[in-house]
Amino acid sequence: MGFLDRFFKKQQEEKNTVKKKMPSSKNLEENMKKLKEVFKDCDDVLFRNFKVGAEQIHEFAVIQIDGIADKDFVNQHVLRPLMLEGRGKAPEDVRDGLFRLSMDGAIATTELKEIDNLTEAIDSILVGDTAVIINGYEKIIIIGSRGYPTRGINEAESETVVRGPRDGFVETLKFNTGLIRKRIRDTKFKVKNMQAGERSKTDIAVLYIEDIANPNLVKEIIKRIESIKIDAVLESSYVEQLIEDSHYSPFPQLESTEKPDAVAAALYQGRIAIVVDNTPFCLLAPATVMTFLQAAEDYYQRWPIISLSRLVRYFAVFVSLLGPALYIAVVSYHPGLLPTRLALYIGASRINVPFPAFIEAFMMEITIELLREAGSRMSGPIGTTISIVGGLVIGQAAVEAGIVSPLMVIVVAVTAIASFMIPNFGFASSFRILRFIVMAFASVLGLYGIMLALIMIITHLVKLTSFEIPYMAPFATLGRTISDLKDTFIKVPLIKMRERQKLSNLIDEDRLIYKEHKDNGDDKNDRRK
Repeated sequence: MGFLDRFFKKQQEEKNTVKKKMPSSKNLEENMKKLKEVFKDCDDVLFRNFKVGAEQIHEFAVIQIDGIADKDFVNQHVLRPLMLEGRGKAPEDVRDGLFRLSMDGAIATTELKEIDNLTEAIDSILVGDTAVIINGYEKIIIIGSRGYPTRGINEAESETVVRGPRDGFVETLKFNTGLIRKRIRDTKFKVKNMQAGERSKTDIAVLYIEDIANPNLVKEIIKRIESIKIDAVLESSYVEQLIEDSHYSPFPQLESTEKPDAVAAALYQGRIAIVVDNTPFCLLAPATVMTFLQAAEDYYQRWPIISLSRLVRYFAVFVSLLGPALYIAVVSYHPGLLPTRLALYIGASRINVPFPAFIEAFMMEITIELLREAGSRMSGPIGTTISIVGGLVIGQAAVEAGIVSPLMVIVVAVTAIASFMIPNFGFASSFRILRFIVMAFASVLGLYGIMLALIMIITHLVKLTSFEIPYMAPFATLGRTISDLKDTFIKVPLIKMRERQKLSNLIDEDRLIYKEHKDNGDDKNDRRK
C-alpha cells in the first residue's frame, strides 16, 4: 500500500469517526420520529406513509424534498408499482422477502441502492433522492429521483465563437458531465464523484483520461479536494481558491471555461477537469500562461489565421499592461525619445491640462473601471449602452473641459480594447490590477520604473506553479518541452502537432497516430488506397 493510499484511508477513517452514523431501526415509527426531528421546521420535506397488501398489511414510508426530487417519477415508478404489485407477495419463509421484492421487482428504476443507517439516508434526501422505509426491516432503499430545476443548454455567453460548437455548460453537474461524455466515447475516460462543504455537500466530479493523464497529478488533485474544510462550496471559484498553489498571486492557477469542447480538448491533452455542481464554469488543471492565451476557436480555423491572431493577442497583453505607464513615463520623464514634431504636439495638447500625467492617467483608468463594473452589473443591452455611451460622453466632456488631453483618451481606450482581447477573463483581470502598479512605478522612475516592475512580474511568473507545473511552461522547461513551442506564439499545421503538450509526465504523449506523409509517388499511391 502506497503513501497516498494510506493517506486516503486515514482521512476516511477520521471522517467516519468525526461523523457518527445514526443507526436505523426495524420499527418504522421510530425511524420516522428520528427523521422528523432532524427535518424539524423543514416544510419542504415530504413524508408519505402508505400501506400495501390485502390479507397481510405492510407499512411503507417515502421521504423526499419538494423542489429537488422528481415527484412524478416517484409517483409513477415507486408508489404505483408498490401499491399495485407489491401486495404481500413476498414468501414468508425468506428473510427480508418483502425488501428483496421491492428492490428487485416492484420498484421500476435503474438508480437504486440499499443502506443500513439514517445518516446516509439524510444525506441522500438532501441531494434530491427518495428514501423508502419498510416496517420490520432495518435496511433503507434509496432511489435516484433528482429533479433539479435547471435552464436549457445555451451558448456560452463568456466565450462566443465564430466557428465551433455553441453549447455551453449549465448549473447541473450530471448535464455537464454528459456534454463532455458525448465528446469522449472512451472507456478510459473516468469520472470520480466527490463532495465538498460540510453543510452544502456540493457534488464535485474529477474528470480525466486514464491512459493519458499523469496519475500522480490526478491523485494530487483528489487529495487537495478531499482536504477542503469549509461549510459551503457555492461555486467552482471556492474550489479554485482552496486548492491552488499560491493564494496570494494575482494570477489564476486553474483555467475556467463554460465550453464542453474546450474541456474535452484539455482532457485529450492530459489535463484534469473539475466539474462543480451549481455552476456552469468548469476548472482545468494544470494551467499556464500559454493555456490562458489560447481560445477554443484557435483549433477550428486555418493555422495562418490563428497564428496572426495569436501574435496580435500577445501584443495586446503588453498594451494592456504597459499602455498608460508608457504614456506617463514618456510625457513626464523621457520626451526626448519622441520625434520633435510629436513631442511638440503632445506638449501643446497638454497646455490647458491642470494635472500631471500620472494623475491624468489614474483618473481616466479609474473612470474606465467604473464604467466596466457598471456595465457588467446591468443586463446585456443596457450594460453595453452604458459602457459605450458613458465612455464617449465622459471622454469628450473631459477633453473639452481641459481635464485630460486627447492623446490620453486614445491611450486609455486602446488599453481597454486590448484587455478585452485576452480570452480568459480571470487572466485579463490580473493585468487590470498590475496595470495600476506599473503606472505607479512609471510615475516615480519613468522607464526605469517600468523595467523594474516588469522584472518583478516576470520573476513572480517564473516562480509560480500550478500543481507543481511551471506557470511559464513551455518557456521555463525548454530542455524537455521544446516541441510545445509549435502551439504557443504561432500555431503550426495540425499535421505537424504529433505530440501532446508535455505540461506533466503523460502516459501517452502521441497525439497524431498516423505517420506524416511525404510528397513522393509511393506515398501518394498509399493515400489513394
